[in-house]
Amino acid sequence: MTISRREFIRLLGLAGAAGMLPGSVFAAARRPSDLYEIPRFGNVCLLHMTDCHAQLNPVYFREPSVNLGIGRARGRPPHLVGRSFLQHFGIEPGSIEAHAFTYLDFDQAARKYGRVGGFSHLATLVKRLRAERGDGNSLLLDGGDTWQGSGTAYWTRGRDMVGACNLLGVDVMTGHWEFTYRDQEVISNIGEFKGEFLAQNVSVRDEALFDYRFADFAGFDEDEGLAFKPYTIKVVNGMKVAVIGQAFPYTPIANPQRFIPDWTFGIQDDRMQGIVDTIRETEKPDLVVVLSHNGMDVDLKMASRVSGVDVIFGGHTHDGVPAPSLVKNRGGRTLVTNAGSNGKFLGVMDLDVRKGRLHDYRYRLVPIFSELLPADAEMQAYVDQVRAPYREKLDEKLAVAEETLYRRGNFNGTFDQVICDALRTVGDAQISLSPGFRWGTTVLPGQSITMDNVMDQTCITYPETYRREMTGADIKAILEDVCDNLFNPDPYYQQGGDMVRVGGLDYVCDPTKGIGERITDMALDDGTPVEAGRKYMVAGWATVGSRSPGRPIWEVVADYLRDRRTIRIEKLNTPKLVGVEGNPGLAD
Repeated sequence: MTISRREFIRLLGLAGAAGMLPGSVFAAARRPSDLYEIPRFGNVCLLHMTDCHAQLNPVYFREPSVNLGIGRARGRPPHLVGRSFLQHFGIEPGSIEAHAFTYLDFDQAARKYGRVGGFSHLATLVKRLRAERGDGNSLLLDGGDTWQGSGTAYWTRGRDMVGACNLLGVDVMTGHWEFTYRDQEVISNIGEFKGEFLAQNVSVRDEALFDYRFADFAGFDEDEGLAFKPYTIKVVNGMKVAVIGQAFPYTPIANPQRFIPDWTFGIQDDRMQGIVDTIRETEKPDLVVVLSHNGMDVDLKMASRVSGVDVIFGGHTHDGVPAPSLVKNRGGRTLVTNAGSNGKFLGVMDLDVRKGRLHDYRYRLVPIFSELLPADAEMQAYVDQVRAPYREKLDEKLAVAEETLYRRGNFNGTFDQVICDALRTVGDAQISLSPGFRWGTTVLPGQSITMDNVMDQTCITYPETYRREMTGADIKAILEDVCDNLFNPDPYYQQGGDMVRVGGLDYVCDPTKGIGERITDMALDDGTPVEAGRKYMVAGWATVGSRSPGRPIWEVVADYLRDRRTIRIEKLNTPKLVGVEGNPGLAD
């Protein structure tokens, strides 16, 4: 269903009359419809979504109160939170945009403005923008992390999201969590995808090339050893637009290599530069863009090292950044964007492209408020259909939240604490460890915690739990390793994600120090110091190496919630931070 501009504005007017759009949240010169009034500019429109993590329905999602930048990244996007974020981007405090982009007054604002995202609401906006720009004048790019993050995605092995993206009209995508399915499932899903899957930095291992199992796959290039098509040329309003794919470079390190044994990954700057140079020389494009899943800090460094790219549309780190960063390099400049997560935003870049070069642009990162955008009937019917077989299981009410349960943040979140507490309690352990994933939806106080919510937080293809003894030195080594991944001053040594979450353990962290020196003063909840040579019983999940022996984490958490019935966090195991006083990436 495509709605006209007049009908769209009428529906927004009805929403305002119903109290969904109180006038006080907008500057005096703005009308309620301005949030989705995006004037056409130039001749090429690129729409960008990323990291939706299989969220087909609208959700609540709290932005981080801690997103520290260290060294040169201190105080620069995306490492800004709260009031510092609003001041940097000129967003009015208390506005609907302030709620979309920051954690400030989250509970109150979430109840006021409602849920965000949802593919049926996103589809309405995509159809409207494409209609306004004209047939053939736009591309829809998907930065990946699309097939993972919900119960239905897990049970259908990502196929539900392939269908949703086909219906949405995604033209090009790249990947990360897509590669946490079995390699044959990845190939099968790409075969069902109507757009193009690109990844210039994924190669077939030399030892696998001789008898490669997917030699008939259309994207395989035997001469170059590439597993997937590296780039494509699209004609948009008569302009040649080159799109290069950059999959998450650290997939076999951050996720199980055993699922994808024949593929290697990496940043591959030299190959990227070579591809850009070849495209510029042979294809004579009017615009060169990279669809990336590097993470924003990595994209900023790559933009400084690789010339000839006009725009990088980035993902992986879930940073909702309202304006592009402009990065200078030896060839000129590159715009770098990042478009948030969980279906919450749509990036809209309108470009003036003429005679082989980008002359000007306009960019808006548009929040998707489900109460302001009517659901597209065709997409909603599809969502209802693919969720129907699992609805009874997903709708089970396990407990009631007495406070906001969220995940996103460098060190801990209240839903992370629930997972850690469940591991300790059910596993009868002194300490628990849980990975610092950046996906996972939010539950408001007074709401039921459903199995759907639990799956949103825990649903991966290696969910097995473990219970084992570790020494204090082992635990410190884990914390130091993950902390270096997060705060290494060189972005190319960062893998994204956040700090491992802990239960039953306190410690002091100085992110400005070097590896081996960031974690000190570890102690159990009762204050007993953790000794390097002493053994402790530890419960955890999501091991990247060999498969763990325990039950899936969602079963453990569900049992814990059913037993508790109401959930309030008694203690949040967040470390004491030192060395970061005044950092604008730390909550006010």
